[in-house]
Amino acid sequence: MPVRPKIKSYGDSFGTYGGDGLNDYSVKPDNIDPSKLGNNRINDGFELNRFEESIRDFILARLGHPVVRVELTDFQIKTAIDEAVSHMSHHAPLWTRQIAAFQTEARENLYELPPYMIQNLQYVVYKKTLLSIAAQSGTLEFDFFIKYFQENHLLNDFSVGEFLLLQQNLEQMRKVLSQEGSWDVINNKYIQVYPTPVSDEQVVILEYRALDTNTIHPAYRNWIQRYSLAVGKEILGQTRGKYAVLPGPGGGSQLNGDKLVEQAAREKEALIAELLTEIEEPPVFTLY
Repeated sequence: MPVRPKIKSYGDSFGTYGGDGLNDYSVKPDNIDPSKLGNNRINDGFELNRFEESIRDFILARLGHPVVRVELTDFQIKTAIDEAVSHMSHHAPLWTRQIAAFQTEARENLYELPPYMIQNLQYVVYKKTLLSIAAQSGTLEFDFFIKYFQENHLLNDFSVGEFLLLQQNLEQMRKVLSQEGSWDVINNKYIQVYPTPVSDEQVVILEYRALDTNTIHPAYRNWIQRYSLAVGKEILGQTRGKYAVLPGPGGGSQLNGDKLVEQAAREKEALIAELLTEIEEPPVFTLY
């Protein structure tokens, strides 16, 4: 059976900084809950948190409320916010990096992680110690690393090419000898580490991305506001487009449904381009 480990968080927006391990995976009420994005139903009933309320107020204010009536329900605004947050979370830059860790259990290699971790997982470090094999006489680390550079006069005749090749060699060696463990994501809910832990003292370090509404940069919060507004315009335009004219004194009122839909399409396209060119993190190149 999968194990739900007690996770110690480090700078994690969903836990206590450097606090004790917790296996309560619930999300703080005022923060983003990725498991609920796009997963609400009208009849279920829901409440907007403080972050979502601030986005809603931005949308309504930009559309003229309370001077003019804005035909948007909270549920429609919630769907707009979910779409914007989903885009931002998927393309979130490096500053959203979070770190957490937990200890393994002997003979257990399948561990359940909170949705906000497993859905944004970047890398997993799993090994007995951070230094891998002890650098003692007669060991591979000593023979192939320290002794190599001692005999080749590292400080006098340093070759970047040789150093790079040696690092690649050592990396492959650690993998083969299982000194540095491997991992897989199973069913978007669990991580499987191998080789199977033989004790309760082995540490798994998790690197993942998660938007924190308390620390999110104002420029990126504003992107979410503007994209949510564009989606809100699209919904409002489609609603108003069903009625050409509202009856009233002096011939009634002409609605701007078609113009809102066209404007929303242009704004969404421009905002996606901005997200991909200015906000999304650059590609990472690695030798391994």
